[in-house]
Amino acid sequence: MNVESVGKTVEEALEAALKELNLKKEEVDYTVLVEPKKGFLGFGKKEAKILVTPKVEKISVEAEKTEETVKDKIISFGEKTVDTAGSVLHRVGEKADELDEKQKLFNSKVKEKWNDAVDSVKDSGDRVKNAVNEKVETANAVTDAVKNTLLERRSKRVASEVTKEFVVDNAVIEEAKEFLAKIFKAMKIEVVMEKFINKKDGCVILKLHGDDMGILIGKHGQTLDSLQYLTNLVANKNTENRVHIVIDVENYRERRAETLTRLAKRLADKVKKSGERIVLEPMNPHERKIIHTALQNDNKITTLSEGSEPYRKVVIELKK
Repeated sequence: MNVESVGKTVEEALEAALKELNLKKEEVDYTVLVEPKKGFLGFGKKEAKILVTPKVEKISVEAEKTEETVKDKIISFGEKTVDTAGSVLHRVGEKADELDEKQKLFNSKVKEKWNDAVDSVKDSGDRVKNAVNEKVETANAVTDAVKNTLLERRSKRVASEVTKEFVVDNAVIEEAKEFLAKIFKAMKIEVVMEKFINKKDGCVILKLHGDDMGILIGKHGQTLDSLQYLTNLVANKNTENRVHIVIDVENYRERRAETLTRLAKRLADKVKKSGERIVLEPMNPHERKIIHTALQNDNKITTLSEGSEPYRKVVIELKK
């Protein structure tokens, strides 16, 4: 065992430690922890402090350290530690013949401690390995269960989407057509309405045909968007299941989408050449989505929206 000892001098501290350990000076190693100081007029005086370690006791210290350290690293180098332990014990046995009876007895105790440490390490290693294996098995089981659950849910969702058809409330459609008819009558224009229903998402498309329909479109479709917004408010005011109604005039929205797509690609080429970002004029969410979609597969360009409605704009710039 290690002993800390104090004294007026290092020699005095060492002598006290040897007496306590019942060992000779050549049988120990010591380290000076605090050098003695005489001080001045009684101030700053310090006694010497040393740490004394029996030479053979180092083996026991190493065994105790190994017991603590190997527990954390047993899986990777546990067997190597055991081999090292056997080698050390072999060398200790060879030296035992040169020691006196007292030293042999001391060595025997150290060897016993070492064997206990090795056994403890082996037991700890087995426990660690078993614990790790149990956790791995549990994790694999959980992963398989989650995977199977997700696959099952996905299969059900896909099956549901394949067979699902939206049923649109005809009363909502009639309410929308009646509202539009009143507006056209007030504007003194004759309009023919065609109804289309997208069974995948339940969207109702009302296509309008007639003479001088530009008045219903407005600049960049602003009048048409307003008319569509009001129609949705009126048609859905008395229903819990909201129906999305899209109003199109002489296929304006399709032509507008094609125009915006061409514009987006032309501006993207300009950004690539100049390296400068381009900010488009304010657009509604539907038209901004057309720009984003048109350029989403361009690996050199990125798009984003800035500002607040109704002045939100699309920005086209190089990817960083």
